[in-house]
Amino acid sequence: MKIMYSKKYEVDLGNHPFITKKYKLIKEKLENEFRELQFIEPTPAQPDVLLKVHTNEYVTKVLNLALTTEEILRLEIPLTKEIIEASLICVNGTIQAAELALEQKVGIHIGGGFHHAFADHGEGFCVFNDIACAVKILQENYKIDKIAVVDCDVHQGNGTAKIFEQDKNVFTFSIHQAEIYPYPKQKSTLDIEVKAYTQDEEYLKLLKYGLSKVKEFNPEVIFYQAGVDIYLNDQLAQLSITKTGIQKRDQLIKQFFIDKPIVLTLGGGYAFNLEDTVDLHYNTIKIFLT
Repeated sequence: MKIMYSKKYEVDLGNHPFITKKYKLIKEKLENEFRELQFIEPTPAQPDVLLKVHTNEYVTKVLNLALTTEEILRLEIPLTKEIIEASLICVNGTIQAAELALEQKVGIHIGGGFHHAFADHGEGFCVFNDIACAVKILQENYKIDKIAVVDCDVHQGNGTAKIFEQDKNVFTFSIHQAEIYPYPKQKSTLDIEVKAYTQDEEYLKLLKYGLSKVKEFNPEVIFYQAGVDIYLNDQLAQLSITKTGIQKRDQLIKQFFIDKPIVLTLGGGYAFNLEDTVDLHYNTIKIFLT
C-alpha cells in the first residue's frame, strides 16, 4: 500500500492550535505497525493545477508573498516560503492519493483537507483547496463524472461547497457543528448542522442519514475529509464525540462505500493533548488499511 506524505508539512506556525508535527508522528506510528507501507513524497503542484480551482490573481499573490495584512489575518497562519511550499506539495499529495485510489481502492494522504480555501482567497489555516484541485483532475484527466465529498470535519467545508455549488456532478456533504466558524456558512449539496455537546449516538444517526443521501447520488469516487476535531477534547469545537465514536464514524463510511474508491484526507484535529490527535488520525488510517 502506498501512502502520500511529506516531511515538509511540518512547518512553524508559532504558538498555534494547528500543530503540524502531528503528520510526522502519525507516519512514525504507522511505520511501527505496518512494515509494508510505502510512503510517497509528492512534488509541488504547478500553477496550472491551482488555476483549475483558484483565480490567477490569488495564485499570483500567494506565490509572490504579496497577500495583504487583512488577507493573511483571514488565513490565520503566517505566510512564508515554507508554508507556500507545504501547501503546493499538499495539493499534489491529494491529487496523487486520488490517483492511487483508482488503482488500489483507497488513497491515503497523511495531510490534506484544506477545505476552507475559496477560489479567490484562503482562510481558516487553508491556503489552497487540495480537495477541489484533486476533484478537477479526476474530472478532466480521468473522465470521472460523479464525485462526492464527504466532509466530517467539525467545521463546514465552506470553500469546497462554494467552489462546486454550480457543479451538479459533485455532491458536497458536510456534517459540522452549527455554532462555530465559518461565518457565514456556504450551501453544500447537503449540510447537516450538529449542536454543541452532541454525543456519539445522535451524531452517528445524523451521519447515517447523510451518507444514505450521498449513496443515492451514486458517486464513482468518494473524497473523505476525516477531521478528528469532533473529538470531545478538541480546542476549537464543542462536540462530545469519543474516540470510539470517531472509530465508528470511520467504519460506517468505509462500509457505506466499500465498493467505491475512497480518497482519505486528514483535515482538522486540535486536541488539547497532541497525543490524542495523533492517535485519532492514526486510528482512522488504520481502519482504511485493514
